[in-house]
Amino acid sequence: MSSTRSDHPGRSAPAAGAALRRPGWPEVIAGLAALTAAGVLLVFIPSEPLGPVAFGLVVAAWSGVAGLFGFAVAAALRIRSLAAFNVRRTTARWMLIGAAWGLAALLLKGGLILAITALTGYEENPQGMYYDAAGGGLPAFFLTVLFLAVLTPIGEEFLFRGVVTTALLRYGPVIGSLGGSAVFAVFHGVNIILPAAFVVGLVAAEVMRRSGSIWPAVAVHSVNNLALPLLVLLTGTAGPA
Repeated sequence: MSSTRSDHPGRSAPAAGAALRRPGWPEVIAGLAALTAAGVLLVFIPSEPLGPVAFGLVVAAWSGVAGLFGFAVAAALRIRSLAAFNVRRTTARWMLIGAAWGLAALLLKGGLILAITALTGYEENPQGMYYDAAGGGLPAFFLTVLFLAVLTPIGEEFLFRGVVTTALLRYGPVIGSLGGSAVFAVFHGVNIILPAAFVVGLVAAEVMRRSGSIWPAVAVHSVNNLALPLLVLLTGTAGPA
């Protein structure tokens, strides 16, 4: 995959064929519906019998699995080419760019959360179960890294960038990137994580749009998610209250 930008998957083919291969509203609705259904199932998993560490690992893994399930449902509707969802090979240069922008997004979202906390006093952390998982010993730590920094970025990027953002890019880069990032943020819940998710989603969307591949966006996401278990490892913190 070259480093040239590609907003229009399949543009080299005839226009009619390209239109058929681009994901649209049917894929968006089906993918998000499947993700929601998977999220509802998670509610029925009892946390007390598992304990905080095991439950945290289940939730961490579920995020990636649910995203991949949503993507699979969307891709199964009518499109058989992964390239239509920007699942294409990329270059080492773009992967490094994705990681660098992931670090920038991490710093930006951290400052944003600190500012919101200072202004509102809101400190409740809806991701506390991830801290429990990462702090549950060495095996649990490595599983948390695997689930949060590998599986979840792949699953969520395939769905939210590969399906949602790619579909919305038909309306232009502004609506595509902003709209896809807004959907991504809302699916993280209306809480203190929402603005942080929007920042990460926006950076990932632009990296995907400019590189023409989903994988640099996965790098953005991975860098951000890796910060949580590393924070636990280096400081022993359980995260915000």
